[in-house]
Amino acid sequence: MTGPAPVSRPAPARRPDARSAGPRFRALPQVRHWLSLGVLLCVAVIALGLAVQLVPGDTAAELGVDQGLSLHHVPTLTAVAMAINVLFGPVVGLALVGAVALYLWLVRRDLVKAAAFGVVACSGWAASEAFKLLVSRPRPDPALLFDPLAPETGADSFPSGHVAFAAALAFALYFLARGTRWSTAAAAAGAVMAAVVAWSRLYIGVHYPTDVAASFLATGAAVVLLAGVWNRFGPRTVERLPDAVFLRPSRP
Repeated sequence: MTGPAPVSRPAPARRPDARSAGPRFRALPQVRHWLSLGVLLCVAVIALGLAVQLVPGDTAAELGVDQGLSLHHVPTLTAVAMAINVLFGPVVGLALVGAVALYLWLVRRDLVKAAAFGVVACSGWAASEAFKLLVSRPRPDPALLFDPLAPETGADSFPSGHVAFAAALAFALYFLARGTRWSTAAAAAGAVMAAVVAWSRLYIGVHYPTDVAASFLATGAAVVLLAGVWNRFGPRTVERLPDAVFLRPSRP
């Protein structure tokens, strides 16, 4: 006699990840040890923020850099710096990011790419605001500068939100262009853009040099951690979204 036929059991459903996700999901570039690196960068930002306030004479020395620029303002450079002050500020900056994200979603019909661009571009601001609260470094005293262009006060100097946004926007633009013939140009243009914004914050006199330097570390931490989280949980989220939000015909 033959025994009962073996009962085949369906394989357990596998959670989608960045490697097995469908064509709708777009993974972000991710370093291997993203969590460790992200935490390490966060610790570096906090350590730098505490050090610049505890080391005697550091703030006075850094103010000398701002004063040196303040003594040599010229109309053309002042116009550029003040334009950057507005364009990379929270109101205009968020409007520009929103406009690009809406274009990617409504015109290019790519919701995932639009969401990725938006969250990466805004990650620098989010990180800078968190570190500002933790460090609480006073801004340079405009009364001590020869020509303060946009006097600001408060304990939110470290790191620079403008520079963090510019650096994150550079990452977001590169992620959009990667894999195309424009990727190298996007990376170079983004690096120049972030450097010019960093210069402008010192030229205006609203940040210390270590403020703008820490902005790059803070943005690096934000992008590294965001990419890891995006690739870990993004595929599962995308699979649950209704077809209508993708502005494309339903899948069969």
